[in-house]
Amino acid sequence: MAKMKTGCAILVACALVVGASLGSHGNAQTIAPCRPGFSQSFYTVFVPRGVLQGLNIHKDTLLSSGHVKFETCQQIEEVSFESSDPKFSVRPDGSLYAEQHVTNLTEPIQFMVTARDSAGKYIWETTVKLALAGHLLSPPVNQFAGDGIYGGSSHNHYQNPRLITFPRQHQRGSSNGLRRQKRDWVIPPINVPENSRGPFPQVLVRIRSDQDKEIEIRYSITGAGADQPPNDIYIIDPVTGKMSVTKPLDREERASYHLRAHAVDVNGNQMEPPIDLYIYVIDMNDNRPEFKNQVYNGSVAEMSKPGTSVMQVTAFDADDSTTANGLVHYRILSQTPHIPIPNMFTINGATGEISTIATGIDREKVSQYTIIVQATDMEGSLNFGLSNTATALISITDINDNPPELDSKTFLGEVPENAVGVVVANLTVRDKDQPHTPNWNAVYRITGGDAMGHFAIRTDEVTNDGKVIVVKPVDYERNDAFTLMVVVSNQAHLASGIPSSPSSSAAVSIKVLDVNEAPVFPSNPKIIRFEEGVPADTTLATFAALDPDRFIQQTIRYSKLSDPANWLKINRTNGRITTTAVLDRESPYMKKNVYEATFLAIDNGSPPATGTGTVQIYLIDVNDNVPVLVPQEALVCERSRHGYPVNITASDLDSEPNAGPYVFELPSYPSSARRNWTISRLNGNYAQLKLRIPYLEAGMYRVPILVSDSGNPPLSNTSVLMVKVCPCDENGDCTVIGAVTVAGLGTGAIITILICIIILLSMVLFFVVWVKRREKERQTKPLLIDPEDDVRDNILKYDEEGGGEEDQDYDLSQLQQPESLDHIMSKPAGVRRVDERPVILESQYPVRPTVPHPGDIGEFIIDGLRAADNDPTAPPYDSLLVFDYEGSGSTAGSVSSLDSSSSGEQDYDYLNDWGPRFKKLADLYGGGGED
Repeated sequence: MAKMKTGCAILVACALVVGASLGSHGNAQTIAPCRPGFSQSFYTVFVPRGVLQGLNIHKDTLLSSGHVKFETCQQIEEVSFESSDPKFSVRPDGSLYAEQHVTNLTEPIQFMVTARDSAGKYIWETTVKLALAGHLLSPPVNQFAGDGIYGGSSHNHYQNPRLITFPRQHQRGSSNGLRRQKRDWVIPPINVPENSRGPFPQVLVRIRSDQDKEIEIRYSITGAGADQPPNDIYIIDPVTGKMSVTKPLDREERASYHLRAHAVDVNGNQMEPPIDLYIYVIDMNDNRPEFKNQVYNGSVAEMSKPGTSVMQVTAFDADDSTTANGLVHYRILSQTPHIPIPNMFTINGATGEISTIATGIDREKVSQYTIIVQATDMEGSLNFGLSNTATALISITDINDNPPELDSKTFLGEVPENAVGVVVANLTVRDKDQPHTPNWNAVYRITGGDAMGHFAIRTDEVTNDGKVIVVKPVDYERNDAFTLMVVVSNQAHLASGIPSSPSSSAAVSIKVLDVNEAPVFPSNPKIIRFEEGVPADTTLATFAALDPDRFIQQTIRYSKLSDPANWLKINRTNGRITTTAVLDRESPYMKKNVYEATFLAIDNGSPPATGTGTVQIYLIDVNDNVPVLVPQEALVCERSRHGYPVNITASDLDSEPNAGPYVFELPSYPSSARRNWTISRLNGNYAQLKLRIPYLEAGMYRVPILVSDSGNPPLSNTSVLMVKVCPCDENGDCTVIGAVTVAGLGTGAIITILICIIILLSMVLFFVVWVKRREKERQTKPLLIDPEDDVRDNILKYDEEGGGEEDQDYDLSQLQQPESLDHIMSKPAGVRRVDERPVILESQYPVRPTVPHPGDIGEFIIDGLRAADNDPTAPPYDSLLVFDYEGSGSTAGSVSSLDSSSSGEQDYDYLNDWGPRFKKLADLYGGGGED
């Protein structure tokens, strides 16, 4: 055998033993859809002897290239592989490498490879067995019974469990006398069907050591499922070596187990090397396919060709995807509605993709289809497979396969002339496409009959109708009718293959209605130029208007609408404008030398129409205003070496060139002006006034200054400048004492002050006289009553308090004089009270004298009281109280039993002194009263 260098990776073809799938019959193969996972559940890889260094395998040696195959089916983005034996690894391309130095390969090596997706959601497992090429495995014929699974009984209960013997050890001589061991049995996997019904524990295999004849052997197993979680799934009889499963297995929870069997003597000494046991759970069809969603939504455009993909439904089966248990097949159970045929769609049985199979999909007839989809495992076998259903809702999307159609070929409308923004005609249109989409929205265009652009068409967003509106006024005198050619189409282009025209056309006849139009001024505004100072009754211009109604003879009358200064008038018939006053450019009604007036032109139409025109009069300035000195007052130091000169200028209401530059000079009279003062020119508009003499006594001085403008001819004006001359400090500022000294009052101011003082003194004197007179009147005014009888200081008025809540419930009607007794007689039986005012002449009360004496107050009160007592008409009136009959059997005695004569000894004459109210009682008991 040729030797290779360490670390060298030599790709050698490896013999891979792959069995047929469990449950397959003969050599028949079934083409199944792609499912992610290992291509086989058990791999046997033979390592060529050329890779070995003797019997050793160096690190990083390539043992096999691409034999461990994993199918991603373009569903898994990234897969990572892990080996249960750290000495070996599987790369992403399926190549098998030695990660560590392997010292001996005389015995086959078996380990598990686990594959995980990047999200850690799915896990796949397979078993890899390494053997030296040329090494015979015993027994070579019955090693596999299919899909890498060791042949043997697959019944739920093993009557005669398969015997697994620890490999026999024999010695083989060598030239140097060394002895080596060789393993000549490869333990195949143990297959256990899931969901077994027992009875449990169920014996799977029996493990035996060929040394049990010589010594007593104890057997044990270790690994996940035995002494590691999940614990106690597998147990072994330590004496007989029978390994059993204790409960039903679920492949969907765990698909394989890796255990190790041990043989020791009673003292715990290892008698055999541990052997690896690989247990695979055989899948049963115990899971029905599950759809990812119960309702799927898809769409397809109308008029789609057969074979157009619509959507895809997906169902997952938790069973083994490498067997028929996990192979899902799709079919369509029903379609609603059956228009135009019951089978408009088909589904790919392997992928679940739904596509069209027939033509005639029309959204205007059917907008949505409901498809019931069934997923069945066992490759779609309805007899053995499990099924599940889902609903697919297929919406038909709209395309522009229906052009808009106008309801008529001719539309009529009318519009008054000069109207803007009014709707002339309404164009109705029909479109079968989906409303409020580009396939339905109408676009209107005017293709002829409107060269000047008077009309436009706007689309109603709700009804899709076209509104013909006026965007530019039309003139009846120019055109009394229009015929528009209108074309309507959709926003979206018409779909290809549609035999119809993409647009529809119609004619719109519009009649223009004549209306009475207002007169129009040809030149508006009319500009007139005149020099200011134009006298009254001057004709400025003729402001005549024209009537647009050429076919009607009408009369125009003129009037004035706005004339701020009331300078103008207009002739009512011909529009001639004349002045009524002198036009003054300096008037406050002038705005930038322009005077503006507004006039009306009214025709005699029905109804009358009015036009407005504006006249702008531009007044040319003339030199008619004298300049005025500015400022009017100034302050100058009494010594010329102190202080500053006075800057003076002028203002002129006229404009250039009739204003500045100005000429300032001192007049010859009075002579003191030129003697004390001097003027020097600064520029065209300013000059300086200062003292000519070194010292001028403090005081107020009137300095006349002659100012002339630059008009032609120039105008001059002599203005008086009031100059205050005062002592100044070193800075040229007038001192406080000097200011007081200089301050003087004019005659008018002195007179005003004196008048104010006199008025103030008069008011004080008048107030003092009024107070004295008031005091005197109090002392001499007689009292109306005797001071001894004056009780004004003793009578105090207090607020009156009511009798509480019980005093609030009273009938005010009893205090009123009844007009009739009907409402009283109609009351129910009970106590009734009738207050009547006697119908007799009223008593005469005394009249108070106009100028009473203080002593007459008492007599006046007594006379009034006497008159009131003798007045039977004064309230309260005598009352008649009527009582209802209360029945017999009263415990009280009768009133008639009282003997009034028994009181004869009583003297009742005093009742006559009580007044007329007791007169009746006095007559009854006194006996001496008058009749």
